[in-house]
Amino acid sequence: MLRKHIILLCSISLAFSFVSCNKKSNEKEITLVMAEVNPPETLAGRTDQAFKEKVEELSGGKIKIDLQCSGILGDNSTVRKLITQPNSTIQISRQSTAGLVALGCDKYGLLSIPFTFSSREHFWNFANSETAKKLLLEPKEKGLNIIGLYYGEEGFRHLFSTKKLDSIQDFAGLTMRVTNDKALQAIAENLKMNGVQINFSDLYGAFQTGQVDVADQPLSNYLANKFNEVAPNIILDGHQLGIMETFITTESWDSLSEKQQAILQEAGKYASEFCRTISQEEEAEILKQIEDAGVYVSKVADITPYQDACEAFIKEASADNLDLYQEILSYAKK
Repeated sequence: MLRKHIILLCSISLAFSFVSCNKKSNEKEITLVMAEVNPPETLAGRTDQAFKEKVEELSGGKIKIDLQCSGILGDNSTVRKLITQPNSTIQISRQSTAGLVALGCDKYGLLSIPFTFSSREHFWNFANSETAKKLLLEPKEKGLNIIGLYYGEEGFRHLFSTKKLDSIQDFAGLTMRVTNDKALQAIAENLKMNGVQINFSDLYGAFQTGQVDVADQPLSNYLANKFNEVAPNIILDGHQLGIMETFITTESWDSLSEKQQAILQEAGKYASEFCRTISQEEEAEILKQIEDAGVYVSKVADITPYQDACEAFIKEASADNLDLYQEILSYAKK
């Protein structure tokens, strides 16, 4: 009797193995094109690569991520326009959350409000929360063609310039590169600068021609994009955290099986943790490289004057979603 049960179990096991192998062999291979404006050696580029490798590993190569870095597929604004249209040739994109505000995602604007995040730990407490998961769905709720997969961060953003910056008074009268991010525009205005919108891909040249005096980037992007060559002065004001979010088109997402969707979500968790670890480990090293490159680095002993200058904007920008903003602030204590 026992022998019969063993034979039966073996037969079921063999049959299941055959079906599983057969099913696996019939899985359709898919390729998802992923756009990245930054070079592959940047934190953003390396986080993208970690996501790509984990997706391909977990899917056994059945899902391939065609990662295109260095703005080959267009700047962030161009990619946002493409990816939110039906039948987009780009399926996945890593974007700053600030860029999505222009598309009507008002809640994302809370993440860009100056001095919202007091530390990296504060941000990651938020990023791993249920609040953050719900926020990933805002683009879909707004009727856009994208849904959020996972968060990342490029470190705090700092102001850099062709001129030395040692105090808040040094900014008056300078021209700052801004985007359509109202928070960045407010920073320029409140520090008494003139804002001018320039595509990221044109920023290096804009410094060369004198079109701008000031811009902002996380330290890793500042160095990787060689801005130290044209704007060799930086002040560590940390006005915003460079928050990243990776999106997929809803068309692509809906075409995936539940198993494939789970693979992308698992790879997203892996990429987020990779980003968190690398970002924390490398910032001190990158700052040393910046100093070794001859950049004049000014450290801010008291951030209060900068916060006070932006106070009116902070209140205005958070007014419509004040409860949610307070919830985001509360993760500093968890």
